[in-house]
Amino acid sequence: MIDIKEVGFLARVASKEIGVATSAIKNEVLKIAADEIIRKTDEILKANHDDLLEGKKKDLSSAMLDRLMLNVQRLDELSQSIINISNQNDPIGCVLSEWKQPIGLTIKKITTPIGVIGVIYESRPNVTGDAAALCLKSGNSVILRSGSDCLRSSIEISKCFKTALEKVKLPIHTIQLIPTSERTAVSQMLGLSEYIDVIVPRGGKSLVSLVQEKA
Repeated sequence: MIDIKEVGFLARVASKEIGVATSAIKNEVLKIAADEIIRKTDEILKANHDDLLEGKKKDLSSAMLDRLMLNVQRLDELSQSIINISNQNDPIGCVLSEWKQPIGLTIKKITTPIGVIGVIYESRPNVTGDAAALCLKSGNSVILRSGSDCLRSSIEISKCFKTALEKVKLPIHTIQLIPTSERTAVSQMLGLSEYIDVIVPRGGKSLVSLVQEKA
């Protein structure tokens, strides 16, 4: 059994450190993760093969199987997408507005990290990499809950980020993927407002409706 509260607590602790990490450190994590995805291509594709076999047993449509499928080209594109995110300007610390009070006090509105983001998504395993990269770039820790159809693939992709975090000595709990297909994990995440600041649903209307209802 996965202790979702423990996952949330660890994400909150990690958010304190990633929230003040420099652009250089965050970009280094992303570039290492992108390299790891290429280096671990065989492992990721093997996991994806198992996901596809399971999907065929469930009689998933050809369109759903195509969303689920990874190959060398798609992993190359995912790796490049993460590199592109690392090359973007840091969204943290930007001055959005500034004004001066009559008494001489200067006030600035500056972008800061949100804290802990939960991302719930369905069949596309590449979302694991994109969501992890975007959250890390913006100084947030993230809890990922992939669809059961792409769970094996998502676990392998998330490992690439953990390796990168370890190499630069940032908390590995900055990026966590809940390694279960149990539906109760979604409900538990939606009730974790003490730790998760924002939930992002990426999927069909039923998923969005569930989040709206329960969060």
